[in-house]
Amino acid sequence: MTVEPPVLATENAVTDSPRRPPLAAVVTLLTVVLTVLLIAFAWPATRSEPRDLPVAIVGPPAVVAQITGALEGAMPGAFELLNQPDRAAAVAAIENREVYGAVVVGQQGPEVLTASAASPAVAQILTQLAGRLSSQQPGTVATVTDVVPVPADDPRGAGLAAGALPLVLGGILAAAALTQLVRPGASRILGALAFSVTGALALTAVLQFWLGSLEGNYWANASVIALSVAATSVTLLGLEWLLGTAGLGLGAAIMMLLGNPLSGLASSPEMLPTGWGALGQLLPPGAAGTALRSVAFFDGAGVGRPLLVLFAWLAAGLLLVGLAAVRNRSRSAAHARRQAAPATV
Repeated sequence: MTVEPPVLATENAVTDSPRRPPLAAVVTLLTVVLTVLLIAFAWPATRSEPRDLPVAIVGPPAVVAQITGALEGAMPGAFELLNQPDRAAAVAAIENREVYGAVVVGQQGPEVLTASAASPAVAQILTQLAGRLSSQQPGTVATVTDVVPVPADDPRGAGLAAGALPLVLGGILAAAALTQLVRPGASRILGALAFSVTGALALTAVLQFWLGSLEGNYWANASVIALSVAATSVTLLGLEWLLGTAGLGLGAAIMMLLGNPLSGLASSPEMLPTGWGALGQLLPPGAAGTALRSVAFFDGAGVGRPLLVLFAWLAAGLLLVGLAAVRNRSRSAAHARRQAAPATV
């Protein structure tokens, strides 16, 4: 009988240890991730400027033409001036979220109407525009009227702008926790929907009753936030169930690196680089921000499109979950048939 030589423990350790990527590859990957994060958050902010901001204008045709030419010469492409018959029509357009503000030229001199609740950043630009109009017409002083102001407790609208990140993180964290702690199936979806409601009630209470950043109906505001969190978390759950960890990572990257910086909550979609603002409104964070402004400050005006976007993401998430469930059932059935096949021969 031959005796096999003993295998050294060190050999087993080397054989059983998982292969790890080279240190240089890890460092390179981390550098790329850090660079992407910086670009995603800093690029939209540093390139923020007015681009075709819809603004109403009221006044005699000659004066309107003069103001239009002066603004185009001073700030090319900054404004899309829309003629309105009178001041009341301009105010209605602001309240219906058709424009961000208005320039009204009457016998008493020019007046600039703003809506800081729609965007404090745009309202500031229009306030500066009032000074420009005054300098162009000696002897007159342009007045500024905030038609739909931000709440007095949050005069800069900082609370709502800062709330964009918790909205995104809430959906991502919910999906990540549920995939780790709850077995795949209906329980995960029920957990995501339950969290979206409880989380929305808590976030809305903080924003509205503590920070004073929201107005309007508490339940309507909470409903928008709940829909946003549900759309994000259910979509990520569907991607994870269908594609595994890679799907969860892909979805989280889209929501965090695209959805959050392109939401326009800190400024407005029209102030982001061309095309990117429109893309941001097709993602849950941007749609949620627009819908929340509409519900909180404008009696729901303009809320239809962003709500449609949020419902579409929620439906897409449920569809992904359904596809994953069907695939898993098919695999289980095929496996059962293979297991039973030898017994029938």
